[in-house]
Amino acid sequence: MSLILQIETATTVCSVALAQNGQVLAVKEVNERNVHAEMITLFIQDVMEQAGKQLKEIDAVAVSKGPGSYTGLRIGVSTAKGICFALDKPLIAVDTLSAMASGAKEFSELFTEDAILCPMIDARRMEVYTALYTTQGEMTRPIAAEIIDDNSFSDITPEKQLVIFGDGAEKCIQALAHRGKLTFLPDFVNSAKQLTQLALQKFEAKQFEDVAYFEPYYLKEFVAGVKGVSR
Repeated sequence: MSLILQIETATTVCSVALAQNGQVLAVKEVNERNVHAEMITLFIQDVMEQAGKQLKEIDAVAVSKGPGSYTGLRIGVSTAKGICFALDKPLIAVDTLSAMASGAKEFSELFTEDAILCPMIDARRMEVYTALYTTQGEMTRPIAAEIIDDNSFSDITPEKQLVIFGDGAEKCIQALAHRGKLTFLPDFVNSAKQLTQLALQKFEAKQFEDVAYFEPYYLKEFVAGVKGVSR
């Protein structure tokens, strides 16, 4: 038996889900910028109430660990660690891009079994955080920050269907339009539901994080903008 609280805050989506034995019992989410700190604890309360469960009943907390938004990841991971500390529960970290690849299966009617899945998280301008996966979820190219241009993915034969999705994908359509088989999933949105199967696998294998020392996977260092001096 496993009752896992799942948190996804790596993008503009603030999402919380509760899953039992690999089945989602409840989910609460909103796709809106800069609301994570304000909404996440309310969403946790909501999913527990929807499922008729108490927070003390959970067996673990799973969190989307990145890459993604620096601030969003900090909020999600800090919240997850706080619950784990308070309730003495294990922490599970799930790669954000791997969770996205798992969630893409919801759109499987739009791509072939041998297609290449390419989740993309916006990293400003034409840069995205991305990786490549098979439709079975196996990673075939490691996570990286890539600037997308006409030469991107040129090592992949044009006969292979490339499926791009995530909040960084739409801006890349024009640069990749020359590919013969390019599929964009416009309705894909990051969700805590997408952590379910990967979180369950890690729970059953007891692949837990050190709650005291775990940090999000930022991939790139955070660089704060310099404010102009008013005169």
